[in-house]
Amino acid sequence: MTADQASPTSGVPVLELDPHGRDHMGEAARLRGLGPVVRVRLPGDVEAWSVTRHQLLNELVMDPRISKDWHNWGAMQRGEIPDDWPLIGMVKVTNMVTADGAEHRRLRKLVSQTFTARRVEELRPTTSEIVENLLQALPSHADPDGTVDLRKHFAYPVPMQVISDLFGIPDHERPELREAVDKIFRSDLSPEVVGANQIAVYQLLARVVELRGKERGDDLTSALISAREAEPDALTQEELVGTLLVMLSAGHETTLSLIVNAVRALLTHPDQLALTRGEEDMWPAVVEETLRWEAPIGNFPFRYATEDIEVAGVTIPAGDPIMAPYSAVGRDPQQHGPDADSFDISREQARHLSFGHGVHACLGAPLARLEATIALRELFARYPDMILGAVPGTLEPVPSMFSNSVTTLPVRLGRPAG
Repeated sequence: MTADQASPTSGVPVLELDPHGRDHMGEAARLRGLGPVVRVRLPGDVEAWSVTRHQLLNELVMDPRISKDWHNWGAMQRGEIPDDWPLIGMVKVTNMVTADGAEHRRLRKLVSQTFTARRVEELRPTTSEIVENLLQALPSHADPDGTVDLRKHFAYPVPMQVISDLFGIPDHERPELREAVDKIFRSDLSPEVVGANQIAVYQLLARVVELRGKERGDDLTSALISAREAEPDALTQEELVGTLLVMLSAGHETTLSLIVNAVRALLTHPDQLALTRGEEDMWPAVVEETLRWEAPIGNFPFRYATEDIEVAGVTIPAGDPIMAPYSAVGRDPQQHGPDADSFDISREQARHLSFGHGVHACLGAPLARLEATIALRELFARYPDMILGAVPGTLEPVPSMFSNSVTTLPVRLGRPAG
């Protein structure tokens, strides 16, 4: 996690991102301090660009000269990125996140036809039931000193159960799914572990597709299979598995970190927690401010310049990769004012890019918002006297340059309401 004077290829500052994610927000501040357009060094000495201003990134992701297709990465095409590069599994995938134009529209249309606003709303009672069951069980997980790991016993299982039910993941496959998904956003693993995990998760999802092909249910996997059968050229087997991978992994990781980060923020900002106890429903605002202030995904890979693009006086050459540093732009003072570092749920302009923007905006954002809002509202209603069970600065970060959260969230629940 060091800052060099300049990149040898660009003449602009370069910051080496910490693969262990030990200081996401400090790193984000350093990125902003180096300028609006910075080079970042990734594992394996691979370099990419990072655009650290909200407005500039907002404009860049809408630029038609920017691609999500990894075939436009010059270094990849020249054979300069080895097959065992630790982050290769986040690049060489086949789904709507890594597609452009007609291909992207085709893939996204198929998912959006099944993952509708109505279906998300229908998940409200299921989500509430999952949350209620987990809340009832929380006291049984307390250590002798009364401490409960809220991440392990609440924030983690809420989205995992919701997303597994939504995609029809059989119960016997869920433990392996949890283990595989936990590794996808890690950036500290060896190439061997990454490669083995990628094979395991693809094999698991292929088994799910095979099962749902034989035994249809009221789930998105079955719906996508039916859509493929109705229009055989619409979705290949690889695209179907790739779609399940991105929806399951991103759908779980983002919501998990969102819930954890929101609880941490509220328990360390009692004045903001007090605002949630008035007559006005402030929980949607808590979710949006958390997404801005402590983005669940600190850095999002990758986009690629298809031709030379000038951003803030710096030329990003054709073929170069670009990271979206959501942690950095979330606290951009040019967008959010001089108090951008403050957690304020009454903020009038909490606009953020944490779910992306434009044609590649996250399809699962409405579900993540629904899950987090229900989970937070019910958690603090049940345990209004809850406090952190550890000093905030001592919590171990998730070892990732992508996921921005902590590995445990010890709390003392206090007496339940009522």
